[in-house]
Amino acid sequence: MDMVQQEVNNLYKERFGQMVASVLSMSKDIDPETAEDIVQDSFAAALVSWRTNGIPENKSGWIYTVCRNKALNLLKKEKRIRPLTENIGTLTENPNAVEVENGFSESILDDRQLKLLFACAHPDLAPKTQVVITLKYVINLKVEAIAKSLGMTIDGVDKLLVRARQKIRDEKIILEEPAADALKSRLPSVHKVIYLIFNEGYKSSAGNEFLREELCEEALLTNKYLLESSLGNSDTMALQALMLFNSARFKSRFGSEGELVNLEEQDRRLWNEELISLGDYFFKKSQSGPVSSYHIEASIAYLHCTAKNFQSTDWPMIAGLYERLLQTNKNPFVELNHAIALYYAGQKQKGFDILHSLEAHPFLGRYFLLNAALGKFHQLEGRDDLARKYLQTALSQTGFEKEKTFIQKMMKD
Repeated sequence: MDMVQQEVNNLYKERFGQMVASVLSMSKDIDPETAEDIVQDSFAAALVSWRTNGIPENKSGWIYTVCRNKALNLLKKEKRIRPLTENIGTLTENPNAVEVENGFSESILDDRQLKLLFACAHPDLAPKTQVVITLKYVINLKVEAIAKSLGMTIDGVDKLLVRARQKIRDEKIILEEPAADALKSRLPSVHKVIYLIFNEGYKSSAGNEFLREELCEEALLTNKYLLESSLGNSDTMALQALMLFNSARFKSRFGSEGELVNLEEQDRRLWNEELISLGDYFFKKSQSGPVSSYHIEASIAYLHCTAKNFQSTDWPMIAGLYERLLQTNKNPFVELNHAIALYYAGQKQKGFDILHSLEAHPFLGRYFLLNAALGKFHQLEGRDDLARKYLQTALSQTGFEKEKTFIQKMMKD
C-alpha cells in the first residue's frame, strides 16, 4: 500500500462519519445515502488528485471542501438549491485551504463534535434512532460495533438505519444544530451518545489499545466541553465522574499481550489515584440534582475504585444499585452485571437464574461474555462439565484472539 492510499485510508476511518454529518447539515434536500455517496466520491477524488499533485498540508480541509462543492453541484443540477450560506458557514473553493467548519449558526457550543451530536439528536427521530445515526455518521462506528453497544442484532441496526434514512429523506429533515433554546431538550440524547462512545472504547477487547484509549479520551473531552458550556447539568457531572472512575482502572484491564484480565486478578497498583480523586470531585458536585442512571453507575464504579481488594468489595451494595438501575434503565447488559453482582454477594442461585434467562435474549444469547460468566460460575461451583460446555460456547462466539485468549485461560484454571 503506497503512502497516498494509507493517508486516505486513515482519514476515511477518522472522518468519514463526521463528513457525512457535515454534508447532511447543508440542506434538507440531501438524504443520508446521497451524503454517503458524496463523501465516498470525495475520498476517491483525493486518491487520484493526491497521487498527481501531492498530499495537501490540510488533508481533512481538502476533502471537506470537495464534499461541499459536490453537494452544491448536485443541488444546482437538480434545481433544488436553497440559500445555503446560513448552514454551511465560510467555505472556500480552494481544496488546500485551512480546514472548513461545519455550517452552524452563532452557538454557545465551541466544540465541533458536540455541535454534530446536538444536530443528530433531532426531535422528529426516535431516541434510539438518534443514537444509532450519531454513532454511525458522527462517531463512524461500524454496524457491528453499534449492535454490540446497544445489545441489538446487526440486522436490527441495519433495518433501523434504512428506516431512518427513509424518514429523513421523505420528511426532509435537516440535521443541523438547533437554536440555543432547543439545546437542553436534546441533552439526554447527547449524554447517551457520549456514554456509548466511552463504553465502546472501555469495554472493547477487540480493537487496538490506541483506538480504545482514543475513544475514551474523545468521550471525556466532549463531555468536558459540555460542562464548560452553559448546558452542563448534574447528569453531565455524574457522567464525567463515571467515565473518570472507569478510566482510572483502564491500564489494569489488559495484560501484557493485550488480553482481558478479570477484575479479581487486576493489579490495583495500576489504578490512577488522580483520576479517582477527580471523579470523586465531579461525583460530589453531581449530587445537587435528581438521581439519574449515570449517578447510579458512578456509585457502582466508586465502590469498585475504593475497595482495597476484590474480596472486600461491597457486592451486596453493588447488587442493590444494579437492581435500582434496572428500574430506570432496563437493558440486558445491566441484567448481566446484576446477576454477576448477586453471585458475588452470596445470592448465587438468583444470579444463575438471571444468567440462564438471558440465554434466550436475541443478542445476549450469542454474546461471549454471558457464556463466559456462566462457565466461570459453574467452574467455581465445581460443575466442570457444565463449565466446559459454556466456555466452549463462549470460545465459538468470538473471532478475536484477545477474547479467545481470555476464555482459554479460564478453561485452564
